[in-house]
Amino acid sequence: MQIRLRRAAWALVSAVVLLAGAGTWTAVASDDEPAPHREDRVLEMPGARIDTSFFTSGPDAGRRPAVLLGHGFGGSKDDVRAQAERLAKDGYAVLTWSARGFGASTGRIGLNDPEFEVKDVSRLIDWLAQRPEVRLDAPGDPRVGMSGSSYGGAISLLGAGHDKRVDAVAPQIAYWNLSDALFPDGVFKKLWAGIFFSTGTAASAGTAGTGDTGDTAGSTGPGPASRGAGAGACGRFQDELCRMYERVAVAGKPDAAARELLAARSPSAVAGRIKVPALIVQGQSDSLFPLSHADAMARTIRANGAPVAVDWIAGGHDGGDRETARVEARITDWFDRHLKQDTGADTGPAFRVSRTGGVDSTDGQAQLRGATADTYPGLRGGARTLALTGPPQTFRNPAGANPPAISTVPGIGAGLSRFSSFGVGLSLDFPGQHARFETAPLTETLRVTGSPTVRVKVASDSGEAVLFAKVYDVGPDGRGQVLPAQLVAPVRVEGAAKGKDVELTLPAIDHEVESGHRLRLVLAATDLAYASPAAPATYTVEPASGLSVPTAPGVRTQAAGLPWWVWGLPAAGALIAAALLLTARRRTTAPAPDPALADVPLTISGLTKRYAKSADRYAVRDLSFRVEKGQVLGLLGPNGAGKTTTLRMLMGLITPDAGEIRVFGHAIRPGAPVLSRVGAFVEGAGFLPHLSGRENLELYWRATGRPAEDAHLEEALEIAGLGEALARAVRTYSQGMRQRLAIAQAMLGLPDLLILDEPTNGLDPPQIREMRDVMIRYAAGGRTVIVSSHLLSEVEQSCTHLVVMDRGRLVQAGPVAEITGAGDTLLVTTDGEVAEPLVEKVGALPGVDSAVRTDGGLLVRLDGTTTTAALLAELVRLDLPLTGVGPHRRLEDAFLTLIGGGPA
Repeated sequence: MQIRLRRAAWALVSAVVLLAGAGTWTAVASDDEPAPHREDRVLEMPGARIDTSFFTSGPDAGRRPAVLLGHGFGGSKDDVRAQAERLAKDGYAVLTWSARGFGASTGRIGLNDPEFEVKDVSRLIDWLAQRPEVRLDAPGDPRVGMSGSSYGGAISLLGAGHDKRVDAVAPQIAYWNLSDALFPDGVFKKLWAGIFFSTGTAASAGTAGTGDTGDTAGSTGPGPASRGAGAGACGRFQDELCRMYERVAVAGKPDAAARELLAARSPSAVAGRIKVPALIVQGQSDSLFPLSHADAMARTIRANGAPVAVDWIAGGHDGGDRETARVEARITDWFDRHLKQDTGADTGPAFRVSRTGGVDSTDGQAQLRGATADTYPGLRGGARTLALTGPPQTFRNPAGANPPAISTVPGIGAGLSRFSSFGVGLSLDFPGQHARFETAPLTETLRVTGSPTVRVKVASDSGEAVLFAKVYDVGPDGRGQVLPAQLVAPVRVEGAAKGKDVELTLPAIDHEVESGHRLRLVLAATDLAYASPAAPATYTVEPASGLSVPTAPGVRTQAAGLPWWVWGLPAAGALIAAALLLTARRRTTAPAPDPALADVPLTISGLTKRYAKSADRYAVRDLSFRVEKGQVLGLLGPNGAGKTTTLRMLMGLITPDAGEIRVFGHAIRPGAPVLSRVGAFVEGAGFLPHLSGRENLELYWRATGRPAEDAHLEEALEIAGLGEALARAVRTYSQGMRQRLAIAQAMLGLPDLLILDEPTNGLDPPQIREMRDVMIRYAAGGRTVIVSSHLLSEVEQSCTHLVVMDRGRLVQAGPVAEITGAGDTLLVTTDGEVAEPLVEKVGALPGVDSAVRTDGGLLVRLDGTTTTAALLAELVRLDLPLTGVGPHRRLEDAFLTLIGGGPA
């Protein structure tokens, strides 16, 4: 097996080198296709203004089905823009919106309150019914589907339950009953609840200055308390939600009113009315909305008579691989079948679960293999009972519930959950604070798919007990325990003074227990993620049954076979080599090098590339610009501007129809020797996961055939800043570490020109900052970096120069400061709109060149003869309702102005 893997590795690397030509790794999908049309508008709703975007593609497509896409909690419509554009290209009219209290929308957060957020959905459907692009089933009734993740997934279910015009749904990692999610079995999930409410408070600060529409909705309307930084602890939450949270957080346990409040805002409240086809996507790494919520959705909607498919993805709220591309493609197929009525659309199996596939991965994503079944097995299918051993055990709940046991920590612990199949996990149970019971070692491998159950007898000297049940996979030596998916099941037991039998339902998982391992049931008195009683108590527990584990025998894992790249890339490489040989004789002789440009990293002159099979449509047209040493150049433009086409011509992957590209004076042709001075990162670098980061880079460089001393490995690694992680297997890397390793690979040989296409895709803010530092450090040595990115704020902070493209043409090129302004403009935020006479007075102040109104205040340009402090004093004297003064970063404004207000 090891020899086969090594041969496969060499086949992979050799093919990559052949495909790359010299210095590039792979070609990404072109941005040649024009971006869908996007129409932004703010819709007035009772008590709020809702910010929306409407996407359509193909003006001659006629009426088409519509899709409403919701966003996750704390996000905005921008989070689902990429999926909206893809759906629009697939023939849908797509409407996205920012929910109340998020993004640029005003109003109070009601946690999908039927009187506000859900009625907003019906109003959005009303709006769609008036659009000429949208297909109608009847007057006022558009053909419409709904999808979204988490908060947005729940609103899709609620929309179907409250509005009969919704025709199909595809909720992702959503909740069925929010009360059960935050108060499972009567236990307060304090960490996740705290994250919810702190996010809502942050939303208030983040939207300060947007203004609200007035307190038209009584206590739930966007009153003064929701404005600006003075919103208080509630942020933008409705008052009753804030009071509920504070009450539960202080008490440490939910009351009946709290449970009823959240249950009424949950899809379960309208369970009997959700009767549309539902594709239910739920995460295995999810301690917030676990798989039991998807199970409740599936059972209920199927009982209502509607088609249902269930898909358990690897990731979830706790981290891991969300399988975005695969899931979104499946959602599109689901809508094709149930909205377009395309009977040929493959909606996939009734049940699918993603399982860890091991060493077949090239980028961490391909570790996953699907297991499928023709019917959804539920959470108890194929149950098998394993005897538990161990006498009755007594343990204590410590005073103050400290120190707490650790199972999952939102955002930290479950990031490891995807590696539980490799024996990696994070868990901690303190001696004297838990009981444990074990099965005998297994005589054969056992796949657990669903929720294990067990009956236990519980006694408490306080009459009440709060327990946290979990099942570990324990190695043959009795140690090395792993908690699958880092999940735990809390339970509150009342009336236990004399002992009480309780049936425990443990978290649903999909986990393989190897032969020789055993299962360990642990009942702990505390858990970091939950609230436990503060008063000390003594518990005694003993098993009253064996451990029942579901095996879902009808679920079959897809055969892994050899990864496609083992045979596909060498074959593709051979075909490309043959094509190059056949066309080599037809090529014109490359122009002679230009000595005058020998020190210029890049010059592009009159570059033109038409769309395939089109004589008058251009991907790039008459493009010219020049890049000097030491520059970090940002290549900007909306989708369809021609950026990727330009980069592919620069890397010699495609040939221009006209014009010329020269790198250090040498004309670029496919396979040109000067490309050895070019390094490129284009999305999707391939790594062997079982090898360390250093071994991957060394293997890649050896395959190029160039001398080892030319790699400058240590210098590239120092710039990438991976440190000791280089010695670890790549399969343990985070996305940010993989990105940095990919850039280190592009920097091998310290190329004089480094090309990075969307290097921050999929990274969180700290990782983006690290990537920015990598680019700046690399250029500091006198080399040149070209970066294509949609993140304008990052381009502004990391780039020295810009090239802005639109519809294939150059719009503007030059230093960042020249394009954005010299930093002499201030943003003055105000409480409300400033009257025109007052704007004129500000514009007439000494040292002020101009003053114009903008969203949230004024843009004031100084002429260099005054200071910000002096201006502030004058503004106070004029009684301007100030809320803030600060420098105005104008790249976004400049960019939108340059491209005529189109999407970024």
